[in-house]
Amino acid sequence: MSDGWNESAAAWIADMGETGDFGRACVLDAPMLDRLRGRGFRRALDVGCGEGRFCRRMQELGIASVGIDPTDALLRRARDRDPAGAYLPGRAEALPFADRAFDLVVSYLTLIDIPDIRAAIPEMARVLAPGGTLLLANLNSFATAGRWTEDPDGDRHFRIDRYMEERAEWAEWHGIRVHNWHRPLSLSMGLLLGEGLVLRHFDEPMPQGGDPAKVARYMRVPWFLMMEWEKPAR
Repeated sequence: MSDGWNESAAAWIADMGETGDFGRACVLDAPMLDRLRGRGFRRALDVGCGEGRFCRRMQELGIASVGIDPTDALLRRARDRDPAGAYLPGRAEALPFADRAFDLVVSYLTLIDIPDIRAAIPEMARVLAPGGTLLLANLNSFATAGRWTEDPDGDRHFRIDRYMEERAEWAEWHGIRVHNWHRPLSLSMGLLLGEGLVLRHFDEPMPQGGDPAKVARYMRVPWFLMMEWEKPAR
């Protein structure tokens, strides 16, 4: 069964542009890049790089990056925008790299797309060098378990249900239709801790500018989370 990414690639590329959508441009990019500046990272892997936008942002900081993604059309776009870059086909569940190959691994809104995070998270830890950093941004599990509803008076509320049930559901916007995975936060946290990683940073970033109506909506719901994990140097 298709996850929708091949069929949605053109719409995704059009929606992202170079600056990204609202969530990236106005919420996540700034804190994600702040965690990278001045840290001396040398070689990064972007797991689920898509059209390569965040790889290009990391390269602007002097971090050599490799992107991996299973969607051919997105990889072609990444190579068109960055002919000198390294963009490879592959899946997070079986990364085609040696152990300890990267001092930085990034998963930027991709855990929601990965069918088997029980395989993917150990793979991310495997290719991370001791002392290295795994930087994650994902949709908050409260957000993926919820829906906006409207009461008879017209007031809108965000209703959370079936939080503990792991499942994939279709998400549709701007001509894009893809599978998004909901999982309780305890699942990903348990897998990361089980790899011996140490949590160094956690945040639920808020919008910084942008369309006021979108800002107001994002302020009502815990929409994103961001985590930085360290692989102990031993």
